[in-house]
Amino acid sequence: MIFSPRFQDAFQLMMEIHGKDGRKGTPIPFVAHLLGVCSLVLVDAGDEDEAIAALLHDALEDHPEKLSRSDIEARFGRRVREIVELCTDTSREYAGGPKEPWRQRKLAYIDHVAHAGPSGLRVPLADKVDNLRAILRDYRQLGDRLWSRFNAGKTEQLWYYRSLATAFRQAGVTGPMFDEFERLVGEFERLA
Repeated sequence: MIFSPRFQDAFQLMMEIHGKDGRKGTPIPFVAHLLGVCSLVLVDAGDEDEAIAALLHDALEDHPEKLSRSDIEARFGRRVREIVELCTDTSREYAGGPKEPWRQRKLAYIDHVAHAGPSGLRVPLADKVDNLRAILRDYRQLGDRLWSRFNAGKTEQLWYYRSLATAFRQAGVTGPMFDEFERLVGEFERLA
């Protein structure tokens, strides 16, 4: 794949939006997650739109004041906007500030994934694979102290990831990345 200037533009925009952010409770730069998701997408034969969406997939949740849905579509096209929206668990009206309750957002997101169809779910799946890899790595080091970083504890996180595996399967997602996700969910359940 040869990347167009759109990919470089998305990379620069990602750095502007998230360049000073860190991962919850760690010294790890947040862009490591965004690059990890992008890498997973590209290794899974994703195209440039999906790679761009991977770089921007958390912008609407984390920094809606810096980038709106219409901004994404104007700059990168409708498909990128739609993929980013598939990764977003906040409401369409969310413009920053307090978010809706955690469980309410996650229930809506699970339902959204289950009814999305497999074609647009490569980036959301890559996001969850990268998140679960980080959770497992940190859980092995910190044990139950890990959960203080999150808005929901171990039981809720287990429920969420198992429910997502079911939703991705219901949506028709298959392939090596989904197999890895299911393996990670199983490992999380055994470890926790």
